[in-house]
Order: sequence, then C-alpha cells, then structure tokens
Amino acid sequence: MNRASAGSAGSAGSAAGAAGAAGVPFGPGANLPVLRGHNAALVLDLLRTAGAGGISRLELAERTGLTPQAVSKITARLRTEGLAVEAGRRASTGGKPRTVLRLVPSAAYAVGLHLDRDELTAVLVDLAGAVVAARTVPFDLGAGATEVVETAVAQVGRVVGEVVGTTPSEAAGELGELGEVVGAVGEPAGQSAGGNSSEDSAPEPPGDSAGSSVVRSAGDVREAAGGGGLLGVGVAMPGPLDHRTGVLQRVTGFPAWDGYPLRDALAERLGLPVVLDKDTNAAALGLALRGPGDSFAYLHLGTGLGAGLVLGGSLHRGVRTGAGEFGHQVIQLDGPLCDCGNRGCIEALCLAAVARGDLAEAARVLGAGAANLVELLDIDRVLLGGRTIAAHEECFVRGVGAAVAERGRGAVIPVRGAQGAYPVAEGAAQLVLAPVFGRGRGPNWGEGEAG
Repeated sequence: MNRASAGSAGSAGSAAGAAGAAGVPFGPGANLPVLRGHNAALVLDLLRTAGAGGISRLELAERTGLTPQAVSKITARLRTEGLAVEAGRRASTGGKPRTVLRLVPSAAYAVGLHLDRDELTAVLVDLAGAVVAARTVPFDLGAGATEVVETAVAQVGRVVGEVVGTTPSEAAGELGELGEVVGAVGEPAGQSAGGNSSEDSAPEPPGDSAGSSVVRSAGDVREAAGGGGLLGVGVAMPGPLDHRTGVLQRVTGFPAWDGYPLRDALAERLGLPVVLDKDTNAAALGLALRGPGDSFAYLHLGTGLGAGLVLGGSLHRGVRTGAGEFGHQVIQLDGPLCDCGNRGCIEALCLAAVARGDLAEAARVLGAGAANLVELLDIDRVLLGGRTIAAHEECFVRGVGAAVAERGRGAVIPVRGAQGAYPVAEGAAQLVLAPVFGRGRGPNWGEGEAG
C-alpha cells in the first residue's frame, strides 16, 4: 500500500473515525454518518467485552439503547465484513432461543511498538486485544532518525510475518470502516480530511539475525498482513512529544530528536496509519481498557521514570501531551543533576538508587512520588511497570505501598504490578485498536473515555 492509498483510507474514514468514546457526547452538528459510526463502535465494543461467550442482539439493543432494527442492521454488516459470527444459541425466558454473536479476533490486527532507549519491543495484537506475536531486539534511540525508522520498519515486518504472513486466511481481506477509522486516527498532519464515512459507522538491526525475510517496503508489509488485515501501527516512546502532530520534542536524554516528525516518517515508509504517543500514556490506555473505569496512575520505571494518568476512566494527556512527566518533579532541591537539566528529580534519585543496588531506597523514593499523586489527584489505585519493577516487583510493590499507606489519611489505595507481559507495547497497539471500539478517543482524540 503506497502513501497515496494510505492517505485515501485516512481521508475516506475521517468522519467515521470520529466515532467518539463510549459515553462521550459528540459536538454540536454531528452528522448522521458519524452517529452511525458511533453506534457501530458501541456494538463492536460490547462484542469485544463479551468474549468467546458472545452476546445476543437483544442484549446489544438493551445495553446500547439502540432499536432492535438498528442492531440487526449493524450486526448484519459486521457479519458480512467478517468481524462477527454466530456463536450458538442461548435460552431465553420466553419464546425461541436467542442467537448469540461474538467478535472474530483474527479479523484484524494492529502492531504496537515500544521504542525504549536501548531496546525495541514489537507486538502483534488481534482485534480482541490478545498478543499473538512479540519480539524484543537491541536498539539505540540515539542512533539517528534514518536508522531508528528503518529498524522500526523491519521489526514491524518481522512481527507481522511471524503470524499473519504465514496464515493470511486469518486476516480479513477487506476491513471496511475499521480501516477508515484507523486511517483517520493516523492521518499525517496537514493532510486533508475529506470524504464521507460508511453508513454505520529495512536493514538488519544490530544483533538481530532471526529470519531471512526482511520487510523493506509498504507493499511488503501489506502483503505480510494478508492484503488488508493490518489496521495500523501504534508507537510509544519516551517524551516529551506532541501526540496530535506526531512530532517529537526534546526527548529526555536525546534532545536531537526535537522537531522530528516521527509519525509521518514511519507512515510514509510503512504505507499504514501510524499513531504516536508517550510510552506511559500508551500503557495507561491499554490498562484502562481492561479496568473498571476508575482513576489510577501507571508508574513506569525502566531506563527512565514516568507516569500515565487515567482520571475518571479517561486518559489524561494534557493540552500539550505534557501530563505524566512524573519523573521530573523535584523532591530534593540540592539533589543530583538529572538529564532534564534540573536537580533532585525523582527519576535521578530513583535511578541512582537502582544503580547502586539499593532497591529499598528506590522504592521509598518512588513511593514518595506516588503518595504525592494520590494526595494531589485522589486516585483509586497505583499500578507499577517497567523493566526495573518487573525484575523486582515484590520489592517495589511493598515499598511503594508502604509509602502510600503512610500518607493515605485512612484511605486504602491498592498498589499492584501492571498486568501484561508488554504493557507499553500492548498499549501502543491499543492506540490503533481502541478507536475502532469507540474507546480512548474523545472529540480531541485522546481526551475521551478509555474504559
């Protein structure tokens, strides 16, 4: 798929892709095609959350508030497009048994990329959010734009080829309005958004020799995706950055990235919609989609320290994508110099403690910051993730939990490790998938409900 065709998909689906987050009202003047896209997203989301057991049309009507006729029309389209199938019958309280429908997870896929400072993780996620392939390779975020982009493109091709390329029949041949939704999400900055919605709406990276087939072009990726089964690519990396324009800013420790349009560079090479966000935001979105719609902070400790914030079920990025720079709150005025230029940042103190092997101190420092968040935002829980925490989860959960409890003013705030083997990469894939289900995208893409 070339740049032009990728742009066409984005343009054609801009209105359908505006299907807002469930429960978030559309702005004044929302046209009927947009509302139809929103209704289809509601139905798809209920099919997703119902799992393999499925859900009946009557239940879909009751839970969406749509008429039975509207639900029948939407589900007929979803079945025609291969997104839903019958899953048997369920006894009813009266009358004939109800036909149950379920989502087809293999109907479409998304790739999630986590570009960390020293390694790259790529996952292939199906429509139900399950990871079906994953790979992690050494990576240098400071290697320069050309090498970073080419390595990312190569790894997208490899992770797609591991599953979809070998079994193309599992991918939907025609994505219909799903492709249009993601095309609108990943539309490069400055590209026109015309068209109408549907009715219902690389070189070998260092140290990586696995496999001989390297995806080098947009056409290769599309072919590996079964001719249309790949919705797009979500990219998560350290900030700061602007998630709306897809342009990097002075990434902590890598100021040379300032002003680089990474999203558009990847979209041009891949010929696919690309969405870019901070690593912590992506992880928080993915976790929110599996959660109860409450308020929480996801604290990520790896090569750096940051936070993703979900408030009232909505991912909170801030106007400039600046929310969640948790690691750079100063808690020691005369403390060590941080890569950001300040002194006494939680990140600098925490990473220094980890480097000298004092995990208890690192957990205590992290806990002090977590307690600040709890007191400031009145959040319901704290989730911990990142490589450092994954390697010593019990120590950090205990230490951070103790610090939060000490200042909890009687409130019990759970502190737990984040679920999922690859929370950031999985969350990056959800940057692409969530809008399909009307989640994670409000009127301003990202300010709507996540859960």
